[in-house]
Amino acid sequence: MHYLLIYDLVPDYLERRGQYRDAHLKLAWAAADRGELQLGGALADPVDTAVLLFKADSPAVAETFAKADPYVLSGLVARWQVREWSTVAGEGASNPVR
Repeated sequence: MHYLLIYDLVPDYLERRGQYRDAHLKLAWAAADRGELQLGGALADPVDTAVLLFKADSPAVAETFAKADPYVLSGLVARWQVREWSTVAGEGASNPVR
């Protein structure tokens, strides 16, 4: 299954993220190396939301990531949520329909 971890970022996110970025990226790349995190990054213009795509058996993997993320712990994320994403098209779709 695919899960989207959606972050609502605080207005001064770009100004404040510097001191937490290395730790956040270390956590993200470790999740990617385990095959959990497929893609992640902030949306541009404006940078007010970030989206991370997880592949896992349950939403717990994405929830655990968020609870350990330095961005969340330092208050750079105003709110986060995990949503199941029913992917049906594309090479990596979890429920391909043709």
